[in-house]
Amino acid sequence: MVKFVDQQLTQLRNEVYRMWAMVYSQMDQARQAVLAMDRNIAQQIWVRERLVDAQDIKIDTQVEDFIALYTPVAVDLRFVLAMLKINSDLERIGDYAYSIARFVKETDVEKLDADLVGRLQLERMFGVVLEMMNELQASLMDENPAKASSVIDMDDELDRLKTASDSILMEYARTHTDELPVLMGLGSVFRKLERTGDHLTNIAEEIVFYIDAKVLKHTAMLSGKDAQE
Repeated sequence: MVKFVDQQLTQLRNEVYRMWAMVYSQMDQARQAVLAMDRNIAQQIWVRERLVDAQDIKIDTQVEDFIALYTPVAVDLRFVLAMLKINSDLERIGDYAYSIARFVKETDVEKLDADLVGRLQLERMFGVVLEMMNELQASLMDENPAKASSVIDMDDELDRLKTASDSILMEYARTHTDELPVLMGLGSVFRKLERTGDHLTNIAEEIVFYIDAKVLKHTAMLSGKDAQE
């Protein structure tokens, strides 16, 4: 019974990793689509959004079935709930990638002002998001709460870039009033990337929550053995 439960938990973890890879790809493609204003890449994101939604539902169903069948407690319950919440945050990040792709599809410009993009540090904004995603997945795989906690600090850079972008876009708009729809769209892209950082912070907290519980259980078991000896 214990072995079968462990197999189910491993399967759930693998499905979350699959969701992670799908959402990471969506956000990376969103980066490419915006920087090149490539509508073909944006269209690919739209098509794959259905797969992300299907994976989200699959994981939710797995969690519900597992809880109903095994009534998990302690560390197992924390793990399952962490996977459920992480999946929910990943699904929202996937939605943001989809929305960014919509900006590309619906914006009638062939390319963005390279100087403006450079001043906004748009590529850096995407880079921090993708780095946070990579670090968090590694922290979960390695069960390293310190690495997960360090990612929370990276969110501060996203906040700074977002705040700076507001001023840069407003200043640019004063002399480029004919580009207001594009500038508003870029502002929306920055807001979605900032919110992505918030969801990644949530994921970091869930990882720490789960791993700390596992460490506490292991420590308690060792203490019990020492007492018996």
